[in-house]
Amino acid sequence: MDFIRYAERAAALVNADLLDEEALREHLADRSWLHRSVVEGDVESLRSFRTDLRAVFEASDADDVTLVVSSLNDLLARHPVTPMISDHDPDNLQMHVANRAASVAELMIGEALMGLANLVCDLGATRLGICSEARCDHVFVDTSPNQSRRYCSDRCSSRANVAAFRARQKAAAG
Repeated sequence: MDFIRYAERAAALVNADLLDEEALREHLADRSWLHRSVVEGDVESLRSFRTDLRAVFEASDADDVTLVVSSLNDLLARHPVTPMISDHDPDNLQMHVANRAASVAELMIGEALMGLANLVCDLGATRLGICSEARCDHVFVDTSPNQSRRYCSDRCSSRANVAAFRARQKAAAG
């Protein structure tokens, strides 16, 4: 299992605009093998889960380690994960977070929870954040060595830097 990738997928899920099944398929663009398994119930389950998951990012952004841990533990209790060894390639056995009968939503929820739980245990509970760009509310996973990430993307970082530069220029001219 690639727990960092799963944690980053959790952030992408929180940031996704899941209006319907087609939007979920677009969100899963890099996982086309899941497209045919998407059903309407997956969208509703993921929308509900996304709200709960955002609270974990907010707690981490506020440096509330106790709330991060208790929130993740509550979610793990509500959405038990059953890891399975995948043998679709006998020469490359690997762990999956759900069995073959799991729905798309169950798979995505399991990946998100296992990714975030492992990230919190390995890197700390304050590695999740909310973008510092004033016009953005996206979340992100901070895997930087010095825990310095403040923006969800290069675009938001550039936007904030340009705004700060213009503000400095305006103040100097005024």
